Amino acid sequence: MSKKLIITIKKDGSIDAQTKGIKGKKCEDYIKIVEELTNSKSVNIEYTAEYYQQEEEAVEYESEKELNR
Repeated sequence: MSKKLIITIKKDGSIDAQTKGIKGKKCEDYIKIVEELTNSKSVNIEYTAEYYQQEEEAVEYESEKELNR
């Protein structure tokens, strides 16, 4: 799934921001950007199941045996 930030500006001027495809606490970084751009603060935060998941990262390593050849 691609990463998305969905922003909705309501008629009363309030803003809803929702992230999709962003796992873990990284989603909070995107919400902070929205707050800075709109000069606003989050009032109600609801975390989805993605918040409690970890982003998969590819890790490459060489074993010590391979390094000493």
